[in-house]
Amino acid sequence: MNNVSPQTVYLKDYQPVPYLAGEIFLRFVLEPEATEVASRIEFRPNPAVQRKGAPLVLDGERLELKSVQLDGELLDPSRYEVTATHLTIADVPQRPFTLEIITICHPKANSELSGLYVSSNVFCTQCEAEGFRRITYFYDRPDVMARYKVRIEGPKAACPVLLSNGNPGASGPIPGGDCHFAEWDDPHPKPTYLFALVAGNLALARDVYVTKSGRKVELRIYVETGKENRCGFAMEALKTSMRWDEERFGLEYDLDIFMIVAVSDFNMGAMENKGLNVFNDKYILALPETATDVDYVNIESIIAHEYFHNWTGNRITCRDWFQLCLKEGLTVFRDQEFTSDIRSRAVKRIADVKRLRADQFPEDGGPLAHPVRPVSYIEINNFYTATVYEKGAELCRMMQTLIGRDAFRKAMDLYFARHDGEAATVEDFVRCMADASGRNFDQFFTWYEQAGTPEVTVTETYNEAARAYELTLEQATPATPGQADKKPVPIPLGIGLVGPDGRDMPLDLDGVGVLNEPLIELNEAKKTFRFRNVVKKPVLSLNRGFSAPIRIKNAAPIPEQLFLMKNDGDTFNRWEASQRAAHALIRARLSGGVPAADTKSFIDALRTVLTDSRLDDAFKALMLGLPGEQEIATLIGRDIDPGAIHEARDALRAEIGQGLKDVLLDLWRKTESHAPFRPDPDETGRRSLRYAVLQALAGGNAALGIELASEQLAQATNMTDEIGALSTLVTLEGPEREAAIAAFHDRHKGDHLLVDKWFALQASAPLSSTPARVRELMRHPDFTLANPNRVRSLIGVLSMANPFAFHAEDGDGYAILADTILALDPKNPQVSARMATAFRSWGMLEEKRQALAKAQLERILGTTGLSRDLFEIVSKSLGR
Repeated sequence: MNNVSPQTVYLKDYQPVPYLAGEIFLRFVLEPEATEVASRIEFRPNPAVQRKGAPLVLDGERLELKSVQLDGELLDPSRYEVTATHLTIADVPQRPFTLEIITICHPKANSELSGLYVSSNVFCTQCEAEGFRRITYFYDRPDVMARYKVRIEGPKAACPVLLSNGNPGASGPIPGGDCHFAEWDDPHPKPTYLFALVAGNLALARDVYVTKSGRKVELRIYVETGKENRCGFAMEALKTSMRWDEERFGLEYDLDIFMIVAVSDFNMGAMENKGLNVFNDKYILALPETATDVDYVNIESIIAHEYFHNWTGNRITCRDWFQLCLKEGLTVFRDQEFTSDIRSRAVKRIADVKRLRADQFPEDGGPLAHPVRPVSYIEINNFYTATVYEKGAELCRMMQTLIGRDAFRKAMDLYFARHDGEAATVEDFVRCMADASGRNFDQFFTWYEQAGTPEVTVTETYNEAARAYELTLEQATPATPGQADKKPVPIPLGIGLVGPDGRDMPLDLDGVGVLNEPLIELNEAKKTFRFRNVVKKPVLSLNRGFSAPIRIKNAAPIPEQLFLMKNDGDTFNRWEASQRAAHALIRARLSGGVPAADTKSFIDALRTVLTDSRLDDAFKALMLGLPGEQEIATLIGRDIDPGAIHEARDALRAEIGQGLKDVLLDLWRKTESHAPFRPDPDETGRRSLRYAVLQALAGGNAALGIELASEQLAQATNMTDEIGALSTLVTLEGPEREAAIAAFHDRHKGDHLLVDKWFALQASAPLSSTPARVRELMRHPDFTLANPNRVRSLIGVLSMANPFAFHAEDGDGYAILADTILALDPKNPQVSARMATAFRSWGMLEEKRQALAKAQLERILGTTGLSRDLFEIVSKSLGR
């Protein structure tokens, strides 16, 4: 491509295919340089399509076509047309027919990791979203579902394991050589994106799960040889997920075998291929000495997510890629509920909202904003976004909030009953919500079609004589690209009126009476709620549990936020109050004020929280965390100076560390433990508080932080303690830092996952020297652009998790990212495009940084031969 705008795909242009597929048989003869793929596909005219006699147009890219047979007749090349993207047969029978195609693909040369590729001598596929077209010619779209039978042939020495979707069939040696074969049969129709094949020399961990109906399901996890002992936690997480889905949603697994394969070269976190999930190995492998608490929680969550896709994504899939949130948003909601049920619901909710605000709110407020269900795209891989996933999950959560958990379960049951085995739409899903609950969801659908984060402005009045409290709410959604005018959306708001004694008052709503559920709904541009019998002026606690993904604009003074910090009965809003107060203090510093009295009151409120024995450790750790620098920048909105934000935030952090030193040191002593490592919620919470305390102490006294972190590092017996200490130490300049970094690499250089952590730790340091350190690390022998994890661990962490260093005043952070993107794009466009999203908020920066960032975007866009993935992100970022 010569930087000519690629073709845009529109939702409004959807058309069903003229020919349906029945059964597809695939035969693979595996060779790293050139794999032969023979397909036999049964087609029949689609009775729902009126255009009779339409040509058969199949997708295919980077394939060598060897032959085409139609009903057993070898077609002369004059009977068909082959382009870089399609195989077209103009004249096919208007009755059932069979097409046989032989192609060659090149796994070893496939650096994009899409289609069939080789990773560490293992053959692996990644077909979502449009990778199957790099394996053979077929309709590579989610609404074409077929039954697959697969035969894999390969050298037994190099590929003793031959896997595909479904249930295993015949297997054995192939006469006359050193090759063998394995056959697989998937009884469930599926689209191309769910096809999977893995072949190689892999070790196996196995177990058995008995379903609620008494069926035995064989469980297998395949990993690199020698790492079988690191699969135990992942296997238990899988069984827990299967049990939870049966209990919560009544969904039982439907094959005889469930397999997971862990590979080190993977563009995504994991992939839900029917019966054969392929995982980035960082989300499978875990031992106390190699994995942190964060790793354990991620493994648990991601295994659950991919398993839950078996029904929400596989059994019911998407009609087209515009419906991506139908499987991803819904399944994220399901995995969030899973973690909430088996760990701490309050802590999980806070963690999810922190992620939403860090990733999705900036996306909603920038040039890459798009609705949860987009209306157009150039490259579908660019829409695996926080908006589709995290905001999509919030929409499912709001529907459950509006109709109640029991009705939501009935709606899900109805969804499975109506659409099992189909490619569905968002309308199908929402219609089930409406039919099961009796609620009209017409207005709610605006959430799916409208980009942007709604802002709700709060006005309060209290009439002591009348004992009346009046709450006026006004909603507005800022303009986003292509959507200037916004409609009101229905916003469910958890609410509490907290009295002077710290307890919730009864909610006696004028015209309604005492509310059974502490929930109100704002479904118009402006609405006033009048509460009666309010005996004292209350403190408002709104959007409890983060019941809607909105911003609250409230002029409530800091003392009210501090009151809620200490008293709010809603755990989420207790944390939210601390965040609001911290925001206000940081903003005051940015404006030149030093609010000493308010800062002291904030620290006193934190003291109350940290010394409250009724609160669990994980929640206390969250309360110690200040709002992130990117979140602060997003709230300010324009003329951002990331250096000033960092300085103001650090100043508040220092005052907390100094003002609470006695409490923090006491907690440091109390959270010490020499017991064997356990990744359970209580122990995870204890360790999270310990390292939040260490960071706070280091913020108040760098020398003390170095001393405690160094001592802890020397005593560490597990990776959580090691990383917990080192993550503090890397933020503090000094010889101890450099010695610790070097020692970590010496100890762990043989483990690629720990080397990733070593790169990430250095890239995360909020120091002016970090960009230069990153450039140096890019020349390290362990750094490679060929592995997405390695790129994300260094350049991704710098650009997306370290705003101070990325937005270095001289623009070197931007230059590093642009250099990496341009080097990576010819090899792996998916990863280069995702890296480019770090530029999404460049327009909010102050003038100097804005010019430096824009210059790098212009440099990228002006480069000849950009992939369509990267072209779309960069051109949209520049408003083109």
